[in-house]
This record gives sequence, C-alpha cells and structure tokens, in this order.
Amino acid sequence: MIATARGQDASPSAGGGARILLVDDESAIRDSLAPFLLRSGLQVRTARDGVEALEQIEAWRPDLVVCDVLMPRLDGRAVVRRLRERGDWFPVVLLTQVGESYERSSALEEGADDYLNKPFDPAELLARIRAVLRRSTPGVPSLSTAAALTSGALRVDRAARRVFVGDREVDLTPRASLLLDYLVTHPDEVHAREHLLATLWGFDAVVATRAVDHRVAEIRRVLGDDAGDPRWVETVAGAGYRFCGEVVPTATRGRR
Repeated sequence: MIATARGQDASPSAGGGARILLVDDESAIRDSLAPFLLRSGLQVRTARDGVEALEQIEAWRPDLVVCDVLMPRLDGRAVVRRLRERGDWFPVVLLTQVGESYERSSALEEGADDYLNKPFDPAELLARIRAVLRRSTPGVPSLSTAAALTSGALRVDRAARRVFVGDREVDLTPRASLLLDYLVTHPDEVHAREHLLATLWGFDAVVATRAVDHRVAEIRRVLGDDAGDPRWVETVAGAGYRFCGEVVPTATRGRR
C-alpha cells in the first residue's frame, strides 16, 4: 500500500537502501514513482510541496531529494535555495515540465545536482539518483554548488561564466559553455547525446544529436583538447561523452 501522507514511508517494508524524499504535488507521480524506487532497493518518503519537503528533510534527513519545480506554496528551486542558504548539502534532483534552457541553467547554478524533464522514464531517474549518490559525500557541498572548478590547467569560473586554460581566458558560445559546465560538474559519468539534448537543449526527442557533437568539437578546439588523447572530454564509443579529468573545487579569482 502506498502512503503519500506527510511523514510516512512509501511502504512499511522500506529497506535499508539510500533514503529518498520524493516531492511532487501530483499524486499520480508520487503513487507511481514511490513503489518503483522502493522496488529498486531505496527507502522512500513523499511530500506534496516544498513546505512539506523542508519539514520532512528536517525530521528524516534523507540521502537525496527528488523534487518537482512547479509546486504550490514553495517551488522546487526555492527549496534548493533554502537548503543551500542554511548549509544543508543534500543532493537534489529537480523534475520539471519547463523546457527553457535558462530554467535548467538557473536550477543547476542555484545548487541542484541534476535536472530531469517531464515526462521521463523512471529507469532514467533511478540512474540519475544512483549517479548523484555515487559522486556525493554526506555533508560536503557537491561540485554543482561550487563557484569555480579546476581540472589540471582548466579552470571554470561558474559564478562569472568564464573559462581559463592556464592563465589564458578562452571564449565559448553560450551552449558550449553550458555543456562544459554540465560535464565538469558530472565527472566520470557517461552522458548519452540524447540525455545531453534533453537536459541542456530541452528537446523531448532525438532530433539533432549532431548538435551535441558540434559543441563538443568546439570545446575541444577552444581548450586545445585532443580527441585521441583527451585531458578533459572523452568520447565513449557507442555511448556518449565523459569528462575524464579529475575535478576539484577552487577559489574564484578577481577580474583581470
């Protein structure tokens, strides 16, 4: 039996897996996703909006929050902002039907760890949850919350939207810059072209996967990265792309 009331697990037999708080104002989504995640070995609780979500987070301390963006009383992006402002670094995966690229980039910049457009395959959500949990350390800010990141000679000043290779600032088109930011905040993960299109371009179907290839080619050309012996962006045959360099948060620098 699925219990969607505040403060209850999705099932009385919730096991010992990671604790997931599912937040969505649509009961149909809560009632379908909660048992799916439970069957996948996760513990699940649900909340109907951002206000309930903050109450649940305080009481239950989940390992990860899956949160809709468009909700009454308090929306998903406001939940992320409030968590980060008070120093709570629970990983957050946002769900939304809004497809504009500025919504996606704003959500990631505000501290969300990943972003999934509705409608989506529950298996894709599960894969995102597991990937975020793998790269997260309890109580430690994730890479997606850092103002600047460094990988060898590459430095991405996310707050200022500037990219440097060594001491040289380089210029990327807005879409390539957004793609680089996403890859560098999700290192060691293989991202299919379709996934990158849906997440960063907002496409609901595979209509132009070459668009991703063109932007990757731009990133490599501008950064001086060799596709045959990559320092940063690696092609995974038949699968997509991966940021292969070690990434660490770093302090931002003043304007030159």
